[in-house]
Amino acid sequence: MKAVVFYESADDLAEKAPQHFAAHVARYQPYIDRGDLVMIGTFADPQENGSMAIFTTREAAEQFVANDPFVLHGVVKSHRILDWNESLAK
Repeated sequence: MKAVVFYESADDLAEKAPQHFAAHVARYQPYIDRGDLVMIGTFADPQENGSMAIFTTREAAEQFVANDPFVLHGVVKSHRILDWNESLAK
């Protein structure tokens, strides 16, 4: 089972995101390096639809979100984590 993080963008996403993007990348890179983060990115219209990330465990997802600069600095106004039963797992 994987964990999917959904971020709902703050109303001023275009203003806030660039200020915190480098710190956000620095936060998620170790998760990629360890194999805890499988995918991350925005939807086509991030202001309207937000973004998501797929983690190998719920624990990794929760740890990431707890100190993500996008969460800490209000780039996202809310988030949720859902457990996901991947059906095409290798």
